[in-house]
Amino acid sequence: MNAERDLAPLAPSVVRALNDKLYEKRKVAALEIEKLVREFVAQNNTSQIKHVILILSQEFALSQHPHSRKGGLIGLAACSIALGKDSGLYLKELIEPVLTCFNDADSRLRYYACEALYNIVKVARGSVLPHFNVLFDGLSKLAADPDPNVKSGSELLDRLLKDIVTESNQFDLVGFIPLLRERIYSNNQYARQFIISWILVLESVPDINLLDYLPEILDGLFQILGDNSKEIRKMCEVALGEFLKEIKKNPSSVKFAEMANILVIHCQAADDLIQLTAMCWMREFIQLAGRVMLPYSSGILTAVLPCLSYDDRKKNIKEVANVCNQSLMKLVIPEDDEVDEAKQSVTLSEEPNLEEPVSKPEAASSGSLDASGDSNVSNASVCTVTSSERIQVTLNLDGIVQVLDCHLHDTSIGMMTRIAVLKWLYHLYIKTPRKMFRHTDSLFPILLRTLSDESDEVILKDLEVLAEIASSPAGQTEGYGPSEAAEPRPSQVELHVPIRNSQLSSSAVGAHQQCGEPGCCRSPLPGWELPLGPKGLECSPSTPTMNSYFYKFMINLLKRFSSERKLLETRGAFIIRQLCLLLNAENIFHSMADILLREEDLKFASTMVHTLNTILLTSSELFQLRNQLKDLRTPESRNLFCCLYRSWCHNPVTTVSLCFLTQNYKHAYDLIQKFGDLEVTVDFLTEVDKLVQLIECPIFTYLRLQLLDVKNNPYLIKALYGLLMLLPQSSAFQLLSHRLQCVPNPELMQSADGSRVSTSSRRPASSTIDYTELLQHFDKVQSKHLEVRHQRAGRAEQPERRVVL
Repeated sequence: MNAERDLAPLAPSVVRALNDKLYEKRKVAALEIEKLVREFVAQNNTSQIKHVILILSQEFALSQHPHSRKGGLIGLAACSIALGKDSGLYLKELIEPVLTCFNDADSRLRYYACEALYNIVKVARGSVLPHFNVLFDGLSKLAADPDPNVKSGSELLDRLLKDIVTESNQFDLVGFIPLLRERIYSNNQYARQFIISWILVLESVPDINLLDYLPEILDGLFQILGDNSKEIRKMCEVALGEFLKEIKKNPSSVKFAEMANILVIHCQAADDLIQLTAMCWMREFIQLAGRVMLPYSSGILTAVLPCLSYDDRKKNIKEVANVCNQSLMKLVIPEDDEVDEAKQSVTLSEEPNLEEPVSKPEAASSGSLDASGDSNVSNASVCTVTSSERIQVTLNLDGIVQVLDCHLHDTSIGMMTRIAVLKWLYHLYIKTPRKMFRHTDSLFPILLRTLSDESDEVILKDLEVLAEIASSPAGQTEGYGPSEAAEPRPSQVELHVPIRNSQLSSSAVGAHQQCGEPGCCRSPLPGWELPLGPKGLECSPSTPTMNSYFYKFMINLLKRFSSERKLLETRGAFIIRQLCLLLNAENIFHSMADILLREEDLKFASTMVHTLNTILLTSSELFQLRNQLKDLRTPESRNLFCCLYRSWCHNPVTTVSLCFLTQNYKHAYDLIQKFGDLEVTVDFLTEVDKLVQLIECPIFTYLRLQLLDVKNNPYLIKALYGLLMLLPQSSAFQLLSHRLQCVPNPELMQSADGSRVSTSSRRPASSTIDYTELLQHFDKVQSKHLEVRHQRAGRAEQPERRVVL
């Protein structure tokens, strides 16, 4: 009796029916409750209405007895139906106990709770929106319920709630986003499906601008895109596609900067669909946002560059990545090279430490790199695109160079990626040379190592970068302040060419004095050596200056050839020919000749001279330089001849061929006369053989025609006979012998104007060259070669003697 009085105004029969295990009896009791509540509504008796709801909640819905809980749920639904439009006043009291039953262990009870909430929401309609978050939270749990009946019931409730949200203009999106951001990371397939369906609904409502909050949920969407269920992946694709359409329509309201790092992360995903979708978004972002994306360039390149080497299995990703790369490159403009004096010291102090070569590519590829170096993907401080103001962005050049340098060091990356990296470096040196030259000392070693790459295309691009470094006006170190010129690293020491006093003999210095030409045959001063850093003198003492890095490049290139003979054999001619197209050919030959003059490894010097001579005589790229040397009409050409000659002395046959090229036939004859004093080896005879073959080539057509003028070219004929006498009975001997047999009889060639001297044989200007001194220099160089060969032979014989003993 006491219990019945406590549960008033509910009648005892109603109480008993609500506790009954049979659904029909509970349903009858619910009808009685509905009737009772309607009476209270008619009387406007709110206190009794609240008391009934409280009894149904506390004594039934939250009871320990399962049948009582079922009775409480149907009773609360009956109250809501009775209240009608006034149910909005009691929604908190009606909803909370029902949502509590969503967590019940009994699946039937969870189903009844779902049914009760459906009836409550159906009656209240828009009034439930203030409670949307708790409803959504409960529904998201039921969406993953293992019981199919419960799941079916939750879907009905879900559709009802979506209809209410769609037709209402009072939805609190700001309050809902934190819950959506939390739930979107669920790993349950059904929960993910539920989340995506709601995002699609909210996106379709005109009055709800979900695009403003896209940075909050974009990462979660990409995670769902990798779900194992094809249906969920398809739904997520549709949702992302709708967002991208909206972004294209309203780019001015999009927070590009806040989403840049999210895309960078997912552009590196292992899942092909995620990577392709993220890459497509990145492409649109770069094209729509423009320079707003520049602060994130390092992260974007980290994600994009490896994709450029994908094979046909990932062709779509590769194509989109290529567009991203090209579009991003176009955003770098010459204005980015303007240094803000106010920020210059800060920029320099924040410059990354590049003292050690980057050996871990993952340092630049783990995650994202944003403008500030922070991995936080929500960076609201970065300005967004607006149509009314000009966006000021700063190019994070240090980060970009670090990523490019890291990729060049990574030997596992594909050819197309290496080419793209080199294109980026070339582009940056063209657009932002002043800032780029701060990084040149750290980039220089890896650029030189890249010359050993297996791909010709990579080498070509690498040479373009090195040529730009060597020729850019920004490379003049005089323009750098103390804080801007980076100190070289210990591992970057250039090739030192020590100079011995014996090499700087009085004849070497006297050559310039006796040549009579300004700068001709100039030798370095005693004690002169190549400086280490960019602050010192780094131009050739006798080469027209390009910039401070040109001579350094030539030194290091020869050092590379010296340490990698295979590179010299297989790619040496190719590299030098390409450099002659990219840079001034005369400067290249002049500087290399200067360096080789002081090379201590005489065998390498001889090999290198032979390579350079072959290029000089056979390459179409050097046609103009050959013509310049052929006539020796200008002081510059004579200066170049003297410089080349002194280095060419490392190889006797190349020295003769240089004399043939420059039409110094008497000197060629004098040199051949000295060949009798040299050690004639198989290699020596092979080179003579090759020279004979060269004489028969189109390059020496003028020389062969001069054989007709026997009277004015006696030393040419003598020199050729000298070569003939050097050769053994071989095919080359026969070839040259037949050629000399064609030389006409001087008497038959006499004519009326026979007294006229050929202009080609009289070159007064060449008389300024001291050929006697050059011949003496040749003798000294060859003596040194002989001494080194004997020392080498002696070292080789000693172990053999020990074996015999």
